Amino acid sequence: MNTGRDYYEILGVARDADAATIKSAFRKLAMKLHPDQNPGCKVSEEKFKELGEAYSVLSDPEKRAAYDRYGKAAFQGGAGGGPGFGPGAAGFNDFSDLFNEIFGGGFEDMFMRGGGRPRSGPERGADLRYDVEITLEQAFSGSEREIVVPRAQACEPCGGTGSEGKAPLETCTTCGGAGQVRAQQGMFRMVRTCPSCHGRGQSIKTPCKSCGGRGLVQKERTLSVKIPAGVEDGTRIRLAGEGDGGARGGPPGDLYLFLSVKPHALFERDGPDLYCRAPTPMCKAALGGEMEVPTIDGDRTKVTIPAGAQTGRRFRIKGKGMTHLRGKDRGDLHVELVVETPVNLSAKQRKLLEEFAKDCGEEAHPQTQGFFDSVKKFFDARSEGPAR
Repeated sequence: MNTGRDYYEILGVARDADAATIKSAFRKLAMKLHPDQNPGCKVSEEKFKELGEAYSVLSDPEKRAAYDRYGKAAFQGGAGGGPGFGPGAAGFNDFSDLFNEIFGGGFEDMFMRGGGRPRSGPERGADLRYDVEITLEQAFSGSEREIVVPRAQACEPCGGTGSEGKAPLETCTTCGGAGQVRAQQGMFRMVRTCPSCHGRGQSIKTPCKSCGGRGLVQKERTLSVKIPAGVEDGTRIRLAGEGDGGARGGPPGDLYLFLSVKPHALFERDGPDLYCRAPTPMCKAALGGEMEVPTIDGDRTKVTIPAGAQTGRRFRIKGKGMTHLRGKDRGDLHVELVVETPVNLSAKQRKLLEEFAKDCGEEAHPQTQGFFDSVKKFFDARSEGPAR
């Protein structure tokens, strides 16, 4: 094959691109254009062949130098219709190694011989995901939950073979037991999984009525799951062997529990620490006193509020936060005051509050007075005009 397009254009790289850039460009395009990713698409197949031809030249320093100097004329007259792209060509091993790295092996088989082994042996079952929602209290103390998981397991009537009455499997007539079929495409001989036996190399004459020939049936399984104390939102727990059963006697997959913690009415969590906003009556904030706040373990603790406390004042209570996932220590509880202005006043209360307001001087509201002093300076500065 000898395309008319420039090799650098095919790979989408500049003419001065280094080897790493060329390799990276080939890797990305090969993944995108591989025939298995675009079954039946002739355009993708042609572009994939172009890509292989271009990379086989530009990845080889000697060939690249010749191409840069003479273009494709440097390779005219070579065997195979391409620029040294084959098992006997220089640089083939490097190309094959890269192809194997991307697609998991089988470069020579895919392009030259079409070898491969059927997947008739046991196959591992699929991993499963199960979402579990818990409360913050359960995350603090740990809990035990029963969950019902639908999963695939070996069909008992056919013993997991998929064949009615456990009858022996027959060699697939489409692929002759190879598990793969070959097709010639230009200079390439492509290999694909056999569509009849799906790569197993064997076929079922009479499918099992219970499982329809799959060898697996869907059933529910009840599991008792222990959730450790200290877990966080997004924690993943792996239960080995509790996933789908494996085909043809293969081992089961795993079950992964993904935990989500419900929002709490009182506490917000940040790692092992908890945060609580506590409304505080204006009089208590002004006079000072004690206030009880709840803790996540169901207890209460006292906070001493100093006279004149403002909204945003925080108190740290050590050891009253969340349990550490790996350890016996606990985080801290941070309590933030929110000074509450009284509402729904009676006539007597309003009169008393008005008398209190008249009696208060600037020293009773230092922040308010400081704010208005700053406001006055701001407007005075503007009235004087821009500074020179």
